[in-house]
Amino acid sequence: MPESANYASTRRRPRPALIVVIVLAHLLAIYGLTRVFAPGVVASVEEAVVAAFTVTITAPPEQEPEPEPDAGAAGEQGVEAVPKPVTAPPPRLPVPQTTPVPRASSTGAANTSGARDSGEGTGAGGEGLGTGSGAGGGGQGGGIAARPSVRSGELNQARDFPVPEGGRQARFGKSVTVVFTVTADGRARDCGVASTQVDPDTTARVCPLVVEKIRFNPATRADGTPVEARYGYRVDFRPL
Repeated sequence: MPESANYASTRRRPRPALIVVIVLAHLLAIYGLTRVFAPGVVASVEEAVVAAFTVTITAPPEQEPEPEPDAGAAGEQGVEAVPKPVTAPPPRLPVPQTTPVPRASSTGAANTSGARDSGEGTGAGGEGLGTGSGAGGGGQGGGIAARPSVRSGELNQARDFPVPEGGRQARFGKSVTVVFTVTADGRARDCGVASTQVDPDTTARVCPLVVEKIRFNPATRADGTPVEARYGYRVDFRPL
């Protein structure tokens, strides 16, 4: 008796996991045999099992689109903008330069033609006569209303001047200009040569001859009072 008891105690107890594995193996074997020999039964069983786990998914209802808001009433028409006219500035015109009009040539007598105004200095002498006599120009002086002018006398190139080297024709077309003061009594003084184109001997004779032989109308003020004034006198040498 004691030996049998010891033998029973030494037997191993079956494990639960092993039992589960054995049961599953038998079930799989039965399932495989059933699909082979009775496939219709397996299909009906699968449908029943799947139907038990069918989940119905319900889609949410479609939302209706929100109505568009009514367009507001149109506002009042604005006032049409009128652009301000742009005015270009007036072009700058150049200031015209005033050019003095040249004075016309004098139309007076030969002894006063071409003379300067009073106070501007000596005037140019007029053309000489055929005999070699010269004509006067204008004088100067403050407040002078009338310039000096030749009153009488002349110079003769044949009688009054020496014959230059080469003959008288050597000085034809040439001239000598002298400047002097016409006194209140109409005589010349303080004479000097302003320019010459002839020989020295002829040039040196002009001033003494003017002082000796030529008489002048003196310059006068506005009231007629005679006054001294400078005067220019030119002697032109021309063929007789």
